[in-house]
Amino acid sequence: MISRRDFLQTAMAASAIWGASAYGNWGRLAAQQALTQDQLLEFDTFGNVSLIHITDIHAQLKPIYFREPEVNLGVGPNKGAVPHLTGADFRKLYGIEDGSPSQYALTYDDFSALARAYGRMGGLDRVATVINAIRAARPDALLLDGGDTWHGSYTCHHTQGQDMVNVMNALRPDAMTFHWEFTLGSDRVREIVEGLPFAALGQNIFDAEWDEPAELFEPYRFFERGGVRIAVIGQAFPYMPIANPGWMFPEYSFGIRDQHMQEMVEEVRAQGAELVVLLSHNGFDVDKKMAAQVKGIDVILSGHTHDALPEPVLVGETIIVASGSNGKFVSRVDLDVRDGRMMGFRHRLIPVFSDVIAPDPEIAALIDEQRAPYADKLAEVIGQTDSLLYRRGNFNGSWDDLICDALMSERDAEIAMSPGVRWGPSLLPGQDITREDIFNVTSMSYGAAYRTEMTGEYLKIVLEDVGDNIFNPDPYYQQGGDMVRVGGLGYRIDITKPQGERISDMTLLRSGEAIDPARSYTVAGWASVNEGTEGPQIWDVVENHIRKQKTVSIPPNQSVTVVGA
Repeated sequence: MISRRDFLQTAMAASAIWGASAYGNWGRLAAQQALTQDQLLEFDTFGNVSLIHITDIHAQLKPIYFREPEVNLGVGPNKGAVPHLTGADFRKLYGIEDGSPSQYALTYDDFSALARAYGRMGGLDRVATVINAIRAARPDALLLDGGDTWHGSYTCHHTQGQDMVNVMNALRPDAMTFHWEFTLGSDRVREIVEGLPFAALGQNIFDAEWDEPAELFEPYRFFERGGVRIAVIGQAFPYMPIANPGWMFPEYSFGIRDQHMQEMVEEVRAQGAELVVLLSHNGFDVDKKMAAQVKGIDVILSGHTHDALPEPVLVGETIIVASGSNGKFVSRVDLDVRDGRMMGFRHRLIPVFSDVIAPDPEIAALIDEQRAPYADKLAEVIGQTDSLLYRRGNFNGSWDDLICDALMSERDAEIAMSPGVRWGPSLLPGQDITREDIFNVTSMSYGAAYRTEMTGEYLKIVLEDVGDNIFNPDPYYQQGGDMVRVGGLGYRIDITKPQGERISDMTLLRSGEAIDPARSYTVAGWASVNEGTEGPQIWDVVENHIRKQKTVSIPPNQSVTVVGA
């Protein structure tokens, strides 16, 4: 019987593109003791071009724990397709052994036990070691950053992204694109971008007044590498004013702009591009649709949805590479480009096990320098956790439940709402909770914790609107993160229904009564996109709550019933 991997390669060969993934070398290692840096970095250099991809670092300079999602539902044509497989289904698809390093790195089961065995992952000093090893084999490799870089930590917040800018500049990327960076505000973004020693790309970043490409950002940049003329096109997050506060960057408009993308591909081809690479922050399903809609893209380096896939996905003759988040992985893609055509590739998703990969001493020293002024604040212990604290999945994680508990307690509310963001490292049972840990899951430039009144009818509208952003069967209409997290409120969601019909059985948990559409409820939340939102900062709310609790225990959340998965 033909194997799945043989089938994949046969399908690629039929399109005159041959590809292989070196994932299995580390994926099948049976025990922690078998892991070595040489094994993790082993790669038979191939072809004449190398790409290095990192994305969605979210300002995590140091090694972390990060649990992959338990629930990641696909709808429409993406139901049951990667990256919408988790746990045992994901392991079965890729032949991942239980208890292996790859189970720990790529899935959620037995996370706490495996985390204690295999340790933290990431750390930009370890990422630097990986990059340096690739450059040693292929000195002219292109390093491309998919965005969500200058956001997500205590030091990033207090330096307005400067700590990440300093460290990333030292890694010497060739180009990057953007999403959360814009929440620093237009003035700060301009200040940073004008000083970058590499390309700031976004073919879909337009001047809002004139509806023409914004001058600050290049749509694409050409590189000559390995005797090949390469065009890298940037695609920033398309839905900025929907998912984030438009008043922070009013002079810009975004959107998918796939017709303009097609024009850019044709333009760079006309200028002699032999390889076209899309550095994208669309999200994986949007990238799949774009690969089918826009002709002539050879490689899409996908970001935004934090997916980590050990093999690229092929759409037509376009390969899509997903490199995870938070510095857990680095992707290496070697390409054979001949006569203006991509003939084959080799790919490796490199896991950054921080106890195995040695830190680069220069980058480690630079990271410590960025953090030194804040060391005491970062390290202060606020409390402890008896529960695994994580965030990543379509519905509430335990970090989200803790934040909602804090909002209801500290803001005296019946119901809490917390944004369905994907960023934020995990904590293991028994760990201290430091101020740094709290900022890692709350840090943003619009973190005011509001308290307001909402009718039951309005609450349903909110849930329906967010649900459609996630579960609309057309990826181009999936405009948000994950489902808004709720505290004090239970509901049923049928992801197969159209907008307006997905949400039912809404219940006020404190009384067990059905939500009354006509009644007003006291609701606390944070991360409102409305200008002038008032309230204490969310990190202070959570810190105060944890200090009072001393040790937090988060029971399994059974308040959301999902139908149609």
